[in-house]
Amino acid sequence: MAFIGYHASHEQFRPSELVRFVREAEQAGFAGIMSSDHLAPWSMRQGQSGAAWSWLGAAMQATALPFGIITVPSGWRYHPVIVAQAAATLAEMFPGRFPWLAVGSGEALNEHVTAGAWPPKDERNRRLLAAVEAIRALWSGQTVSESEPIRIDQARLHTLPPQAPRMIAGALSAETAGWAGRWADGLITVNQDRASLAGIIEAFRGQGGKGQLLLQLHVSLAENDETARANAFDQWRSNAITAETAENLRFPEEFDKAARNVRPEDMDRHVRISADPAEHRRWLEQYLEMGFEQIYVHNVGRNQSEFIEAYGKSVLPALSPR
Repeated sequence: MAFIGYHASHEQFRPSELVRFVREAEQAGFAGIMSSDHLAPWSMRQGQSGAAWSWLGAAMQATALPFGIITVPSGWRYHPVIVAQAAATLAEMFPGRFPWLAVGSGEALNEHVTAGAWPPKDERNRRLLAAVEAIRALWSGQTVSESEPIRIDQARLHTLPPQAPRMIAGALSAETAGWAGRWADGLITVNQDRASLAGIIEAFRGQGGKGQLLLQLHVSLAENDETARANAFDQWRSNAITAETAENLRFPEEFDKAARNVRPEDMDRHVRISADPAEHRRWLEQYLEMGFEQIYVHNVGRNQSEFIEAYGKSVLPALSPR
């Protein structure tokens, strides 16, 4: 069967609400959970940002689904030793249910509080690769010491994962995907136009990238198209700015200001909007045909239970077996 997961958005909901939503998602037939990891929301209208690693333990105890998280282990908000230990602990507590850890170079929104001056992309990539190498070594039981770009002094984990999670690279562009193809165990990206997604896949595979292709799919489903569009505009228009701009903004208020000229009709470029479950099914099948092996659906509106119920009733059972 097609692997369709549910995305738990910490920016939009209290952690206690998200535990309830992942339980509902499991009952509805979603195959797994993807968690975001933010210190601040993208917009003041979203209004939340619980500690994702604390939440993971509770949510995994409350369900039987596999979980993954996308995080930034580059030594600002999280040191790679801390990420390695947290992931190893989850993998030991829930064998086989923490199969992947997605990593990215980060945004100032979440990292500036400890990073200070926000570095350019090439420096962020250098630190990310160093963090990945350190985490892999720690998971294998090695003692790790580094002087730069991230200082590590004789770190060693004493509780090791029975099976090390796969290190999945987060990439929004073909350039980043090609770079990730040289070291990652898989790739995760977000929905874009078909040509851009094809370019990302080609760049990753062209540089030797192996492993699964994962997609985070932003959708908006409601009782009618007008409401679905209004929900997307209210909650997700702060994400309708360029990635180059977004990665350097420091506060939710800055995102709201940067998105002040976004119109409801602009949201179609960033969110799949429809009240028709059959249309959602067709979108999922198109992405599966492109080669994405796991799709994590993020309903950007606040109507999570309505969305979960609709997918469980009319979308997930109707997908073609794979």
